[in-house]
Amino acid sequence: MKRVILPTLLALIFLATTAGAVNLPTISLGVKDAAGPQEVSTALQVLFVLTILSVAPAILLMTTAFTRIVIVLGFVRQAMGTQNMPPNQIIIGLALFLTFFIMSPVINRVNTTALQPYMAKKISQQQALDRTVEAMREFMFSQVQEDELQLLIEITRREQPRDRKDISTMILIPAFMLSELKLAFQMGFMIYVPFLVIDMIVASVLMSMGMMMLPPIIISLPFKLLLFVLVDGWNLVVGSLMKSFG
Repeated sequence: MKRVILPTLLALIFLATTAGAVNLPTISLGVKDAAGPQEVSTALQVLFVLTILSVAPAILLMTTAFTRIVIVLGFVRQAMGTQNMPPNQIIIGLALFLTFFIMSPVINRVNTTALQPYMAKKISQQQALDRTVEAMREFMFSQVQEDELQLLIEITRREQPRDRKDISTMILIPAFMLSELKLAFQMGFMIYVPFLVIDMIVASVLMSMGMMMLPPIIISLPFKLLLFVLVDGWNLVVGSLMKSFG
């Protein structure tokens, strides 16, 4: 017991004698009255920036190719009936890398025309933002469908735009998201059809053999995996996704 207490006492004495020589940092948080409008404006700007940063990942993902890719990959896994294979981390990771691959021309354009000139102090922050938005708008216009754009324009009760410049970004983004969801579900349906045929054939065979207590998914799963491997399914799915953005 003494062997434990003695080193502890020595450590306490050492800390007490050296506390005056060591400068420990301190952190203080508080709220005080603003001295002027400038401080209020700065605080609101900081709050606005923090809010934008919290939703920035979702905004970036919804305005890129990620939505279509991750939904189609999810349909592939669901159609095969492999439960959690591949896992969610693999599906999301593959979707992210495919998104970077598809968006690489847009990213390079933003870097060349907006980021690098802004870092070199050749353009202002507003100009860099405008060029970035313009690059993203061109990508979304290349993928958005006219029906979704018309739907959003009718909902907002605005005049029919003459060209792309008359369509605001707040209308373009939800129209682009709706177009991505629509196309992703169409591709998911086409993926489901061959696997559904296999399930129906296996269920019919089992019913004709009187094996009604045996779940058809147990028998059909190996055949669906075999079909997917024989036709090189991942290459077909990824290739179709890449070509759909052409």
